[in-house]
Amino acid sequence: MDQFRDLFAKLDKNNDGFVSVEELHNEMRKIGVTAADEKSQAIVNNYDQNMDGRLDYEEFLGYIMDRERKWIINFRALDKNKCGVIDQGDIIDLFKELGVVISKRNAKKIIQMMDKDNSMTVDWEEFLHHIILNPAENIKELVSSWKHSLVFDVGESRSMPIELTQQEADVSLCGNFVLAAGLADAVSRTVTAPIDRLKTLLQVKGSKAVSFGMTELQAGGLRSMWQGNMVNVLKGTPQSTLQCIIYAQMKALLGGQKETLSVQQRFGMGCVSGASAHAVFYPLEVLKVRLNLQQASTHYGMFRCARTIYQNESAAAFYRGFKPSILCMIPYAGVECAVHQSIMSWVKRDPAYNSEAKLFLFSFVAFASGQATSYPLAVIRTRQQAQAFSSVSQQASNVGLRQAFLSIYERQGTRGFYSGMGTSFVRAVPCALLNYTLTVKLESLISQ
Repeated sequence: MDQFRDLFAKLDKNNDGFVSVEELHNEMRKIGVTAADEKSQAIVNNYDQNMDGRLDYEEFLGYIMDRERKWIINFRALDKNKCGVIDQGDIIDLFKELGVVISKRNAKKIIQMMDKDNSMTVDWEEFLHHIILNPAENIKELVSSWKHSLVFDVGESRSMPIELTQQEADVSLCGNFVLAAGLADAVSRTVTAPIDRLKTLLQVKGSKAVSFGMTELQAGGLRSMWQGNMVNVLKGTPQSTLQCIIYAQMKALLGGQKETLSVQQRFGMGCVSGASAHAVFYPLEVLKVRLNLQQASTHYGMFRCARTIYQNESAAAFYRGFKPSILCMIPYAGVECAVHQSIMSWVKRDPAYNSEAKLFLFSFVAFASGQATSYPLAVIRTRQQAQAFSSVSQQASNVGLRQAFLSIYERQGTRGFYSGMGTSFVRAVPCALLNYTLTVKLESLISQ
């Protein structure tokens, strides 16, 4: 039992002879356990025999014994060749049995999460230590926690695609994860819709945006702040999903099971997949901007708005601003991906690199880098999309990119190229937190 005494001592940070909910929670978060606060509280509630709100060694040992009895059969099932350890091949086979193909690189990461002696295999003691701190109830839940610990997104959209596996890209797009991610995305976009509309107003109207927004609020009430949200919801998840499919197919052509992809390859694949998906759903982006800019007194639905654009302008109006938008994808997707990969390469030297707070911070740095380098093109794109609502926008949409840049600089200076970028950053934080939290909880509910 010495190894369990060592684990108990590791958890008992303040050396008071007990493991508290907070101490258990903090250790769970270090290995990427989702809903760690709820699970740590449940463990203490179930094994705290004297009801003092913490676990002494005997109570903690009772929890360990239950985990041992529950998981020894699963460990033997995972050990396909009956050699007493689990290796990368066993992890790959497990995912295949569940209908998912993962790369050797991700299988290696999963092994490293449990491997204490750097043997690149996991024996029963190492596995038991892992599932003590990762209180999954079954293999499916354990695999789900592994998948979530490997991916963390931030930002308004998924410009750097989740690396869907080949089989996921082919047959599992309507599975639990995509459904949960879609619902979470819809909620996060709806909650942050007023901030998104303010960003659009700032990009098009500049310093007049706030006064215009207040007038709209008085005329249309709080409901007016959600103009265009339905289109934004309809566009978001399908576009991200299509981008993931294209990314996965390109990865397969380069060799789907390659151990690593270079930063240059990720840069190129991120740009191409992002631009392709963006092109397909671009008309909805134009429609969203037009609805954002409608006055509350004349507001009408997305179908009527689309018909009005087609009748009064032309079908080409649905792709107005497309050129700067596509050019915007190169620095946005490419720079974000390159920065993210470089940071993660450095962060992995820290054994606690996969804590949620750190992953969120580093992902946000990558998102901010992509936004800062591409934002001037995003401003021009939005002004061209909004042609019918602003003389400034009309002027920007009827000239080339060079003239559009000069026009903005002459009217507003350098600050004009970054109108609304602060609101983009403000929106990214709650949007990302909602996406991450809700995806985990909804996937768990759907899987039941």
